[in-house]
Amino acid sequence: MSTSTFTVVGMTCDHCVGSVKAGVAKIVGVNAVDVDLESGLVTVESDTEIPNDAFAAAVNEAGYEVAP
Repeated sequence: MSTSTFTVVGMTCDHCVGSVKAGVAKIVGVNAVDVDLESGLVTVESDTEIPNDAFAAAVNEAGYEVAP
């Protein structure tokens, strides 16, 4: 099991949180996604480490950006 934490910018409401959660949950191997609206932190539990580009693509598809 692997846990990764990323920061997402641009989220302003619970709908935003739901969109990011749904997008990240589609990544193969993801078991759980926790999104904190206030901090922008997204914690992902997965079978293996999630590649940064896969996470960024899922977040971008949801309409948000990963902080540098």
